[in-house]
Amino acid sequence: MTLHQFSLQASWPGGRNEAGYIEAGNLKTKISIPPEMDGPGIGTNPDEMLLGAAATCYLITVAAMIERANLPLKQLELNSVGNVDVTNGVFTYKRITHRPKVVLQSSATNKQFSRLQEIVDQAESSCMISRAIKGNVELVLEENISVDR
Repeated sequence: MTLHQFSLQASWPGGRNEAGYIEAGNLKTKISIPPEMDGPGIGTNPDEMLLGAAATCYLITVAAMIERANLPLKQLELNSVGNVDVTNGVFTYKRITHRPKVVLQSSATNKQFSRLQEIVDQAESSCMISRAIKGNVELVLEENISVDR
């Protein structure tokens, strides 16, 4: 078994509407409560970071699977949206919707296109972050896949 360990150092100067700082490897940023939750909106926040973790994990997983399948990739983009519900002052991350746009080169065969469809779906369940939040946050996939013609 291989165990990877990641470390994060955080500082927070005071009350709710202050801005703190986090550093974890290449991630170095200010943090605060977002303006949507009546915070100062300085730097990033946990909601954006969870969305970013889920989105980048999914995107990297799709890219790796496409590479391993030797598919002729032309374009890979992702738009992701996170929905947070606030009921009676309780904040709950409800849903993350990934909207990947994947285009294969015009040389792609029907078999390769079919494989791409499988990969786009399988990547969500293969992603480490998706597996970590499964059962707590609904994951929705709205893919846009095509072959460049």
